[in-house]
Amino acid sequence: MNLNLLRIFVQVAETLNITEASKALFISQPAVSKAIRNLESSLHVQLFIRDKHKGLLLTEVGREVLVLGRQMKAVENSIYQIVDRENRLLGGKVTVGSFPAATTNLLPKAIAIYRANYPLVKIELLEGVSDQIKHWVDDRTVELGIVASPFYSFEFKRLQSDYMVALVPADHPLAKESIIDLECYRDEVIFCKGGHEIAMTTILREHRIELGEGLTVQSAETLIRMVRNGLGIGLISNFTLSSVPHDLVVKTIRPGISRDIGIVAHSLGELSPAAKQLVNVLLQVGMESSEGLD
Repeated sequence: MNLNLLRIFVQVAETLNITEASKALFISQPAVSKAIRNLESSLHVQLFIRDKHKGLLLTEVGREVLVLGRQMKAVENSIYQIVDRENRLLGGKVTVGSFPAATTNLLPKAIAIYRANYPLVKIELLEGVSDQIKHWVDDRTVELGIVASPFYSFEFKRLQSDYMVALVPADHPLAKESIIDLECYRDEVIFCKGGHEIAMTTILREHRIELGEGLTVQSAETLIRMVRNGLGIGLISNFTLSSVPHDLVVKTIRPGISRDIGIVAHSLGELSPAAKQLVNVLLQVGMESSEGLD
């Protein structure tokens, strides 16, 4: 198989646009179209559907070939990295998926340390929610992901533990309480989504607690504004809360709800040399960050 044709296919499959792919590859549009036709001819399959209204669409086999094509690109990247390492000059690219709180709390320091040691490695960051990142790892859009548990069938390294806390304004009656019992205030909770949903549902079900149909928000900033305006008791991950400034009172909750934050990949042992070094740096920064949150 012509690997150059495969590289062109992956670019087209990811953009679903011949013009964008040609610009990214620095070759002409006719050359891109010809490469796709040649690859389809050599494989004896149709990889794309040319729809007059929707444009390019991947066929079912095209989607499967895309996943394998990404794997082959990753192998090629690893080969060059191994050669560079042998020449004491690590290069290449590492693609990482991260959720916002991890991007804020862990990556700035980790990337700074990493770049100081491996200036020739390019880090490509994609940001999303944990479930989205797990999907990216699964279809090899990213080489490794920083996500909240559960980690499912992926290999993982735990970065640190996390737990949920309650937020109230300083003048709130509960500000003087040591613990906030969720069962007593189930109708006043404002929940900030952030990967804690599975852990929270499991714990509350075990304690036969069903929260009222209150407010659910996507960001810590929104939660803080709502709590500050007296709309309810905020429920948020301590790790996420540490990534944003606020003037609210933080309280322990009962029952306790916890999760882990970790690095996931198909196989940590088969990561590229550059990605393995990034994992080592992240573990170091994660340990230091965990000590700072305790």
